[in-house]
Amino acid sequence: MRFTFRLARNEQLLLLGVLLAIAAFWGGLSELVGRWYNQEEYSHGFFLPLISLFLLWYRRDVLKKSRGAPSAWGLVLLLVAALLLVLGEVTALFLAVQFGFLLALVGLVLCYGGVSLLRVSWLPIAFLLFAIPLPYFIDSQISWRLQLLSSSMGVGFLRALGYAVYLEGNVIDLGNYKLQVVEACSGLRYLYPLLSLSFLMAYIYPARMVWRVLVFLSAIPITVLTNSARIAMVGVLVARWGNGMADGFLHYFEGWVIFLVCQLVLMAEIWLIERFTRKRSFMEVQQQIPLPPVATPTGVFSARWSRPLAAALLLLLVGWAASMAVGGREEVRPLRSNLATFPLELGNWRATESSLSIQVEQALGFTDYVLADYRDEAGDVVNFYTAYYASQRKGVSPHSPQVCIPGGGWVISDIRDAKLGLNDGTPLEVVRVVISKDNTHQLVYYWFEQRGRRISNEYLMKWFLLEDAILRNRTDGALVRMVTPMRPGEPAGAADARLTAFARLAVPLLGPYVPK
Repeated sequence: MRFTFRLARNEQLLLLGVLLAIAAFWGGLSELVGRWYNQEEYSHGFFLPLISLFLLWYRRDVLKKSRGAPSAWGLVLLLVAALLLVLGEVTALFLAVQFGFLLALVGLVLCYGGVSLLRVSWLPIAFLLFAIPLPYFIDSQISWRLQLLSSSMGVGFLRALGYAVYLEGNVIDLGNYKLQVVEACSGLRYLYPLLSLSFLMAYIYPARMVWRVLVFLSAIPITVLTNSARIAMVGVLVARWGNGMADGFLHYFEGWVIFLVCQLVLMAEIWLIERFTRKRSFMEVQQQIPLPPVATPTGVFSARWSRPLAAALLLLLVGWAASMAVGGREEVRPLRSNLATFPLELGNWRATESSLSIQVEQALGFTDYVLADYRDEAGDVVNFYTAYYASQRKGVSPHSPQVCIPGGGWVISDIRDAKLGLNDGTPLEVVRVVISKDNTHQLVYYWFEQRGRRISNEYLMKWFLLEDAILRNRTDGALVRMVTPMRPGEPAGAADARLTAFARLAVPLLGPYVPK
């Protein structure tokens, strides 16, 4: 018995189109896999393409019966996907490349089998949205807010159990032990996988749409409540059996156990819904993955060479070539001074230079930087850091302090925008951040110097990066950060005045080092 596997002509074109899309969008896809590998909260991403392929294979008979005539709308989507590819290559905005890849898949489906085929294949493609990580700065904002929320709710659980605890930032004071709710305790490593799972469960759940939406969205409060309960449980164990219980229990329950508990809560939610509605057993509800109805084909599917599909391949090739041409063109590099020569004396401030490790320098990918501790006659200290990037293409761009702060064990306890006035009357908008660790506090100001603009909003920074990359062929820029320790009992206003006074001395001197 001999097994033969042959593809029809259009199927060969479709397969070639998928392979071509993977090759064209490879820069964004490889960054995607890197995030899966390096960030635990996205490690479930390796399984999502496999689940998507399984869903396609499971409904293969329905897909065959739903194939219709190719749709020209696929070419429109492929054109948009190609533009996103070029946009992502110019701005190093990998999110654009990754969304562009999914649009390219939708476009190929339309060019192959039309709208009727898309009606039964959209779900496996849409499911891949959960594999795309959020930008780092959005991740960090969600993380620190979840840390504070989980800390607060964990303390609430402990007080409800009769324990006297005190919360400062993300530090839970149990009297004989201070439990710090670090970044790993924010709950993101459970939230993102649980959202993927709840989406699948909502799809499988044969109920009214309102109940299915409820099942999907409930993953968010379930994660927060379960994570807060875990933090409270750690507090109980430490209070009863000593400090040694914290690390072991915490690390053990950070992984699959909490995720399993969240999954069981989701299942219990479906059981409760059924208990008060249709009164089916859980096994009846989850017997099998439902198949979509066969969509009425729009036109007749032909196994011969499809002109829209051939045009789709041409569009992908053109988009790929354009992205390589734009990504490979020589950028304008303005003349500038090296930050190593930045003055170490500013008014009555005297600096001691520091340096980052080779590993950190390589990870940050900047062209040039200065890192120094300035001290005045009163003993106050301001840490001044400026990192310059000659090019922000290929994914090399300033790392927002909101990303780096949690990595150092610090927790953001307050963040807001602030406006300073420089000596010449020029306003300076900064991000003002109060960070805490082990009952110590620091005040941080940071902003982005980007080709003559001083920007505090990271979304605007990306927009102007796109604009200048296209119109000025420049993507250079810098991150400026100032940090000052807050003395015990010192009012925040005094620290603000200190950083404002220092900024008035330092910012006017940045011109030769960060060109306009």
